[in-house]
Amino acid sequence: MKAPADTTKYLIHAEIVADGVVEKPDVVGAIFGQTEGLLGDDLDLRELQKTGRIGRIEVKIESRGGKSFGEIKVPSSLDKIETAILAAALETIERVGPCSARIKVTKIEDVRASKRKKIVERAKDILRELFEEPEIESEKIVELVRQAVRAEEIIEYGEDKLPAGPAIDESDAIIIVEGRADVLNLLRHGIKNVIAVEGTNIPKTIIELCKKKTVTAFLDGDRGGDLILKELLQVADIDYVARAPEGKGVEDLTQKEIIKALRNKIPVEQLHIVRSLKKDEKPKEKVEKPDLITALKKHKEEVEGKLIARLLDKNLDVIREVPVRDLVRILKTDNTKTSSIVFDGVITQRLIDLAAKKDINYLVGVRLGNVVKIPTNVKIITFDKL
Repeated sequence: MKAPADTTKYLIHAEIVADGVVEKPDVVGAIFGQTEGLLGDDLDLRELQKTGRIGRIEVKIESRGGKSFGEIKVPSSLDKIETAILAAALETIERVGPCSARIKVTKIEDVRASKRKKIVERAKDILRELFEEPEIESEKIVELVRQAVRAEEIIEYGEDKLPAGPAIDESDAIIIVEGRADVLNLLRHGIKNVIAVEGTNIPKTIIELCKKKTVTAFLDGDRGGDLILKELLQVADIDYVARAPEGKGVEDLTQKEIIKALRNKIPVEQLHIVRSLKKDEKPKEKVEKPDLITALKKHKEEVEGKLIARLLDKNLDVIREVPVRDLVRILKTDNTKTSSIVFDGVITQRLIDLAAKKDINYLVGVRLGNVVKIPTNVKIITFDKL
């Protein structure tokens, strides 16, 4: 069964080389046969195809010089992590029919991003070709398309793949914001020299940029913004600070509010918090105790590479251990006094929101996923920070 076209999220592209003459049915048979039982029932290819979560596997292959060469395409409506696991499983195939073979994944295409790009291009064509009479032109439509084009300009910057505008490298001055939604809002209003920290753990990419650029930290007008500012001031070279109005986030500001906030930016020397730090006064925020970090690091080492999660109590003792794939479901019904979670997986927005509702203090995972907002009562720590 082919997955409906409108539900396909990703398209796995792979190349195949076989030491002999093989045909399309041999390749498809090898894919299903040699991955059967490899990833468990939840990611069994036959079951995924029956339920429409992967589409028809397309194979183009030709033979020359006693060898076969071709390409494979697998449409997937699974999430990013599950699609990556399926792609990796393809590379474990060693034989096709009687011949030894090698499969290499070349890229995973985000089908939705391609569709959005086509929509924007077509919208621009429609505006140029079909709105010929001035009286029927709509300023609102023009602005929407202009904003869509700017939103498409968002990039992943540096080794931490942080959301950023396209002018980060070429600009002498940059603006640091909290999350991806903040970057998108500034791009919509024509500000392209912007980059997000994506959490309270300041990435190395940000620290290095701050050494070379004139930096303005533009943060939300809430407690979360206060925490990120304190962290930035301790680890990075910040020149100015701008804040959204009290209780507002940067992602919600209008163009007028953005311009006003940036005009009212304050040099860091004028901030009371900077003077306190320079006098070696302890910040009001708690600093993690060494034994807490040591305990979390020990749990991290014991779950890493095993796709398991540990639910810990306030003393960081194990309450229960569960598979990562069941973590969200178990948390929804869990009534234990879970204080921290250490797991071998990606920290998602859904998991962060659930942790906040459950009053979980620490969430420790492999890396931070596509996260827009982090509640102030949840401390996020990635494996590379332990």
